[in-house]
Amino acid sequence: MSLNIKTINLGGVNCYLLTTGSGYILIDTGFSSKRAHLDKELASAGVRPGNLSLILLTHGDSDHADNSAYLREKFGAPIAMHKDDSGMVKTGDMSWNRKSKPDKLSMPFRIMMKLFSGMNKPGSFNTFTPDFYVADGQSLTEYGLEAVVLHLPGHSKGSIGILTASGELFCGDMFYNFAGFQYIDDMADYTGSIEKLKKMQITMVYPGQKMQITMVYPGHGKAFRMRL
Repeated sequence: MSLNIKTINLGGVNCYLLTTGSGYILIDTGFSSKRAHLDKELASAGVRPGNLSLILLTHGDSDHADNSAYLREKFGAPIAMHKDDSGMVKTGDMSWNRKSKPDKLSMPFRIMMKLFSGMNKPGSFNTFTPDFYVADGQSLTEYGLEAVVLHLPGHSKGSIGILTASGELFCGDMFYNFAGFQYIDDMADYTGSIEKLKKMQITMVYPGQKMQITMVYPGHGKAFRMRL
């Protein structure tokens, strides 16, 4: 059975609404400047207080996390992320736990950062404390989703992916589907994450079930077939 995925494009930033047996899970939340559009998309999908079971952040950058506190208050859903990006959302400092200069920053990404900087004024990030932290290999079955969390540092120390039993990988900014776009904070971490994905065939979360990555759902750009 294929997973019901609704892609919500908020000005070039993707959020993903997954339909589960018990409700919905939202992966990433976008800029607060795009909140009205996000509200409209969630309402049209049938999201209401009580049926959004989880807000899951692939990393702490504002373009992926800025509506989190608002959505938690509106729908009563807990917010989860990796602890290594927790300081970003608690303080609003997107440089937290990152190098003073990233190992790789492409020119197209520099331009995108300037464009995105105009969407939210400095200091306007809606800070919050996550309700809990997820770790590598953690199952999401208790939230109605056959999926496992993958710790994939590189873009940030706390970047994660979500790999479903049917082969979808929601990767945040691990990969982009925009030509020439790349922001790598730590190249050694990033290389390690790439190797991890290349080797990943079977997970112990679902004994005897092979979990292979087939489709990648990036934080920016359209979904694409895995090409590692």
